[in-house]
Amino acid sequence: MTDLLWLRQDLRLHDQPALIAAAHSGAVIPVYVLDDEAPGAWKIGEAQRWWLHHSLRALAASLEKKGSRLILRRGRAAEALPALVDEAGAERVHAVRHYEPWWRHAEAALGDRLCLYDGNHLTRIEDVTTGGGAPYRIYSSFWKGLQPHLPPGKPLAAPRTIPAPETWPKSDSLADWTLLPTAPDWSGGFDWTPGEAEALRKIKQLALDGYEERRNLPSEEGTSRLSPHLHFGEVSPRTVWHATGGDDITFRKELAWRDFTDGVVLALPDYADANGRDRYDKLPWRSGTAAQRDLRAWQRGRTGYPIVDAGMRQLWQSGWMHNRVRMITASFLVKHLLIDWREGERWFWDCLVDADYGNNAVNWQWIAGTGVDANMFSRIMAPIRQSEKFAAGDYIRHWVPELKHLPDAAIHDPDAAGCRPGDYPAMLIGHREARERALAAGKKVR
Repeated sequence: MTDLLWLRQDLRLHDQPALIAAAHSGAVIPVYVLDDEAPGAWKIGEAQRWWLHHSLRALAASLEKKGSRLILRRGRAAEALPALVDEAGAERVHAVRHYEPWWRHAEAALGDRLCLYDGNHLTRIEDVTTGGGAPYRIYSSFWKGLQPHLPPGKPLAAPRTIPAPETWPKSDSLADWTLLPTAPDWSGGFDWTPGEAEALRKIKQLALDGYEERRNLPSEEGTSRLSPHLHFGEVSPRTVWHATGGDDITFRKELAWRDFTDGVVLALPDYADANGRDRYDKLPWRSGTAAQRDLRAWQRGRTGYPIVDAGMRQLWQSGWMHNRVRMITASFLVKHLLIDWREGERWFWDCLVDADYGNNAVNWQWIAGTGVDANMFSRIMAPIRQSEKFAAGDYIRHWVPELKHLPDAAIHDPDAAGCRPGDYPAMLIGHREARERALAAGKKVR
């Protein structure tokens, strides 16, 4: 008997329940389908495509060591997989369950031939529900509802060998997919090492002492930097959970947040495109030439606010941004510039190596105040105050070299210190003016 193993954002051999089940049944044909055509799908962003190229290459090498290989196909998964089943004379398709709406449509289209397994979450999302059986829409309630399902099951070991079919179907060439970006600033690649081996290495070196405080300090290496590995499924959440040994509840809550956001998009599949609260459909976002100019300045880190510019340049140059600065930059776009949160969400989607459909949408709507579990729209972060509070001086010096010679007393607000360099842009708008404009816009919604 031969079965297919359909790989998506679960590019690993350890704790891979779909792989284990397929290997127990007989010969296995691992396959990855690059689906840029699924109805309603968010095409993989440019930064993610870079990661995907290297992650698939690493996975293919790992499979070869197990006596297997990776088959690549391009097209709609709901069409490519049945065709491959017929071509290979396969019986079934094994896969880890996913919650993005386009993947759920593809899973439904495969019908009885598909065997689904839970492996990308701490527990099955459908099992963590309200008394009425609906997914939670408030994280604090979700966390409480998750407790009876914790700790998650122990991770599964990778199989020693993977049974191979007598003949292998044809495969696309990874190089022919041209996943690597061509943008000049990205031509040298990012300073990351994609793949399961690197994810497991990071887990072994994970240090959570003082994590709750250090994760908010951009100038320190206080975060795990596991997010892209988790997004691509190079490591499972329960593997990370058990590796922490219960050292830090804050870190574990962040793992659970990923489960929560998938529950939100399970209940509200179009959450990345539509306000979670309908009344915000009336919010008067800015548009036109001036708004587009400001959006472009924000994207390129030229707003005149050092902490915002540092974050946006880190994003563009590294494919990642510090978690605290993500909130600051997002709030600045939505509240200071009064630009629709979806513009920022799409920019993050294209530039982040860890861009995740549910996580990205829920985080942006939380900052914008438009979501089902969200901050109030009237809460407006003060970028300079945030920069000072979280000691971002060295972070700014690294990513905004125009300011690298400024002392701590001036680095957060060069204007107040009277030492703004001539090659650094002026502020797009003052904080007080921006705050008043945003509050006025918010009143129109109420």
